Amino acid sequence: MVPPRSRTALGLAAAFVTGGFIVGQARANAELGTALGDGVLAAVISFGTGLVLLLVLLALVPAGRRGLRRVRGARRRGTLRPWQLLGGLGGALLVASQGLTAHVLGTALFTIAVVAGQSSGGLAVDRAGLGPAGPQATTLPRVVGAVLMLGAVVLSVAPAVSTEAPVALALLPLLAGVAIATQQALNGRVAAAAGGDPEDPDGQDGSVLTAVLPAATVNFVVGLAALVVAGLVAVALVGPPQPLPSAWYLYLGGPFGAVFIGLAAWVVGRIGVLLLALGAVAGQVVVALVLDVVLPSAAGAPSVATVLGAALTLVAAGVAATPWRSRRSAARQPADR
Repeated sequence: MVPPRSRTALGLAAAFVTGGFIVGQARANAELGTALGDGVLAAVISFGTGLVLLLVLLALVPAGRRGLRRVRGARRRGTLRPWQLLGGLGGALLVASQGLTAHVLGTALFTIAVVAGQSSGGLAVDRAGLGPAGPQATTLPRVVGAVLMLGAVVLSVAPAVSTEAPVALALLPLLAGVAIATQQALNGRVAAAAGGDPEDPDGQDGSVLTAVLPAATVNFVVGLAALVVAGLVAVALVGPPQPLPSAWYLYLGGPFGAVFIGLAAWVVGRIGVLLLALGAVAGQVVVALVLDVVLPSAAGAPSVATVLGAALTLVAAGVAATPWRSRRSAARQPADR
């Protein structure tokens, strides 16, 4: 069995990787939305292509189908409740908030609001035990790590924050951040029902795909259904979109999303929602920084504040993962023996 600290380190590394895929998805979806003139339709296409990929994998991989049967069995037994299948609504709410507020708030303020929601939501969701890892205490290192992560993001993007932005609109992406934290917990529950045992890194039958494929598929089905409704409303209000672009790379958002949703569903059972969120945010900031250095955008090279903020995200994730024992529990320890 993998030691707890090693398992936490591996889980944080995997969470960091998910952040890289989130950056890739965001860039692809943003460019697709610009080409279509409709961000919601771009999200529908992204979820749709991701779902098609997952269905093909389910058809080809027996382990995924075994996991899906276990999910159905858990539903029949009542060990997996209907509301625990609705994690995909969190992703749909995030995409909707992007389309409604990001262009008004600006990317910087929007990002700060989402990370604030993820950090606070991660603490609350872990404390409530919504994820497969069960209830986790709100220790001082976890709170400090969450605050440091928010500070790191503020430091990274503060120069781009518009003082004229209506801050009240930030409530929607803040809520979306909380919804993302809840989404990760619920997807983890589905992964656990499919065969992912938190004490066994490989799942009950030795295949990570047994847990990952069903969880990601359920997430995409629910999220796509919500986005289709939102897309129909958008078309009714603003009219049809532009023709589909021919550039193939604009359609990579769905596959990237399938990877990070599935990986996150597997990781959350090992390290909990808060550490998953902090590790993923660190991955997003660092990978985005690397991309800005390797492939500079029109905004130019990243600032010193951005580099320092990226470094601080790694510190924040490490602090939050630090084991904690209160003085009271330490004083009781000899008596318990």
